[in-house]
Amino acid sequence: MTHKFEGRVALVTGGSSGIGRGTALAFAREGARVVVADVNDKGGAETVCMIKEIGGEGVFIKTNVSQANEVEELIKRTVEAYNRLDFAFNNAGIAIGGTAADLTETDWNSVISVNLKGVWLCMKYEILQMLKGEGGCIVNTASILGLKGASGLTAYVASKHGVVGLTKTAALEYAEEGIRINAVCPGWIKTGMTENISEDQMAAQTPINRAGKPEDVAGCVVWLCSDAASFVTGHAMVVDGGMVAK
Repeated sequence: MTHKFEGRVALVTGGSSGIGRGTALAFAREGARVVVADVNDKGGAETVCMIKEIGGEGVFIKTNVSQANEVEELIKRTVEAYNRLDFAFNNAGIAIGGTAADLTETDWNSVISVNLKGVWLCMKYEILQMLKGEGGCIVNTASILGLKGASGLTAYVASKHGVVGLTKTAALEYAEEGIRINAVCPGWIKTGMTENISEDQMAAQTPINRAGKPEDVAGCVVWLCSDAASFVTGHAMVVDGGMVAK
């Protein structure tokens, strides 16, 4: 174990499963203390147990990222627990299908509230905290659908395009303040969100000919937060086995 993040603190939203859980564990393996946030108590607690099983340190804080007061409290409790915030992975997200004409307003609002407003709220309070310290690194979860369209996923695609725009704009706004802000754009990753799609189906659409794993994305997030990526900001990193290149 390299422990390149020894003494650092990482926050992961949507950390109860999938990409969030994989990234929380990756941060822990590098020596960071990890705050896991999610609306799912059971899954979040399980992630913390997994962190401790590999010798890491972590806490779970139940948070609905679409609620400003809960996000503000999350950052406050993170600092109370560990005295600092160095890295943030804003990964919480949901997907609800629907075409532009058929999608209900309720479903539109639900997706935008979590996927776009939630990322903005997290960034807002993370940045305010990082400005008090030595800067930091933020990575937001977008999607390859933040770079292209997809029929039947109107709200999701719109939200993920918004995340890419937010990432690039905030990166410019805080580049001189020692805060780097990037995004990851996963393709087909085997998680709970894709449980209705077989790995064979995902592999067939992916030039590398396999479905992605949460660890594939986690490695990119950790790299973006590392000193190796010190000259990288405002970037939307595609992690998709070649899908966008087709």
